Amino acid sequence: MTAQDMISPGFSDPVFQSQAAFRALLAALSEPGTLQCVTDDITPPEGLATATATALLALADYETPVWLPEALRNGPAAAWLRFHCGVALVDEPIKAAFAVLDGATDEPKLSDFNLGTDQFPDRSTTVIVQVAGLEGGAALTLSGPGIPGERTIAAQGLRPGFTDELRENGALYPLGVDVVLAHGAGLIGLPRSTQIKEAR
Repeated sequence: MTAQDMISPGFSDPVFQSQAAFRALLAALSEPGTLQCVTDDITPPEGLATATATALLALADYETPVWLPEALRNGPAAAWLRFHCGVALVDEPIKAAFAVLDGATDEPKLSDFNLGTDQFPDRSTTVIVQVAGLEGGAALTLSGPGIPGERTIAAQGLRPGFTDELRENGALYPLGVDVVLAHGAGLIGLPRSTQIKEAR
């Protein structure tokens, strides 16, 4: 059996599934704090949530460098992404168009990724933060574009200080990274335009 034979399949219907995944991501980022779900019809490689793998299948290609934690970069996830997306994996967070981050680890910080420039704020990194759950954690209150009034989320498995990182990221608007929380097939978007505080 070759290494290629051991790589799990990607999309069975690439056009339809890519469009569905893109719609879920667009909804997550245009309506921050709402739970969006991708279809649970792929088998992601070890280390990637279904939502993370689906998002990268839909968005990443040879023109969009991806940063992965070292454990994923040296394992099945990297091989899977190279095979299905043709992505270039980068060692430095600032060079990434997309990144996958374990929400519980201390590094890298959100500020280590590409924050965009005044001329091209849209070229910042989209950071997919894999968490232990999208409910049942410490509550955060969101406000800003796409949110009527306020909205509350309670993701589990975010490192100490991550809320401060999100606040500092939002203060950079229109610069800053866009964050997507992922667990299982679920996604919650936290774009740079969202204001975040700890719920009382």
